[in-house]
Order: sequence, then C-alpha cells, then structure tokens
Amino acid sequence: MDDEAAALGTLIGERVRLERKRRSWTLDQLAQRSGVSRRMLVTIEQGATNPSIATLLRLSDALGVGLPALVAPAPQSSVSVTRKADRAALWSSEAGGVAYLAAGTEPPDVVELWDWHLGPGDDHRSEAHSAGTRELLTVLKGTVRLRVGEDTWDLRVGDAAAFAADVPHGYANPGPSPARFCLTVYEPHVGAH
Repeated sequence: MDDEAAALGTLIGERVRLERKRRSWTLDQLAQRSGVSRRMLVTIEQGATNPSIATLLRLSDALGVGLPALVAPAPQSSVSVTRKADRAALWSSEAGGVAYLAAGTEPPDVVELWDWHLGPGDDHRSEAHSAGTRELLTVLKGTVRLRVGEDTWDLRVGDAAAFAADVPHGYANPGPSPARFCLTVYEPHVGAH
C-alpha cells in the first residue's frame, strides 16, 4: 500500500474498532451482524487492508453509521470542506477508474456525494443497499452504462438518472475513452434497526 492508502486503511480500522467497542461487541458479534469474516475484521481493524466498498457498506449498516463515519475526515466546523487532495478513494481499477467519496452527512439520514471516474471497459457492480436507499447520478464525461436489477441504460454527457439502490446495480464504461459521473446516495434511517 502507498502512504495515502495506508493512512486510509489505518483511519478505517480505527473507526471500525471504535464503533464496535462503543457497542461492546466482540469481533464475532460484528462478523455475524455484518456478514464480514472475523479474519477480515481483524485485518481491517489493524489497518492492514483497505476494504472494498461492499465490505464498508456491510460494516456501516451493521454498526448503524453512515459510510462517511468510517472514511471521511472529521469535520472541523458546521461547514465540512473536503479538499480534492483529501478525498478518500474507495475503489480503483486497472483501467484507471477511481471512485472518491467527496462528502457525506451523519445519521440518521445519510447523504453521500461521490466523484466516479471509469476507465475504458470498467464495470463496477454494487450489492443492494439497505431498504429505501436511492441514488442520483449525472454524467459529466463520456458514456456510463447504468444497470439496475436486470435493466440497463446508456447515459451520455448531461444525462441524469434517479433510482432505487436497494437492488443490485452497477456502472460501466462501454466506450473507448474515460467516463466520469457524479453520484449522490441517500440512505434513510441509518442506525434505526
């Protein structure tokens, strides 16, 4: 891991451990509630790995916190500014794709703002999020193939979509050049279960 990835892994590990201990849960209890193996939890809490977005979502759902609570820098005032250089890259691909969590809010109604870059041929698949989760996206560059359940749509620059994200979904770049889109995720009632 490079220095930036190592720092993010350490931050995630500390926050997962803090949230787990705040609930007085053992590693086995968190593993059972999240569906993430105990071995992976140990690796995450030690900061030895950067978990996938799917794993982070399972952990944030199980802990009843929004994803930003596990990865975003702590706010310094009532206005939280995340500088481009400080954004957390939570997904990357060999084709040059990267997804940054640009900003997010706290529970109970969590909103996340993402900046996605897809290299040619990139195909990111996402598991279903918790019930009631919605996503909005707009294409800024290239073509993005949106998949929601069994249906697909090719979206071009300026096109936008809104959809229920509590079903499997994904984003792909079918074109020969890079694509970029802005994504907002709304997850209501985080921590209410």
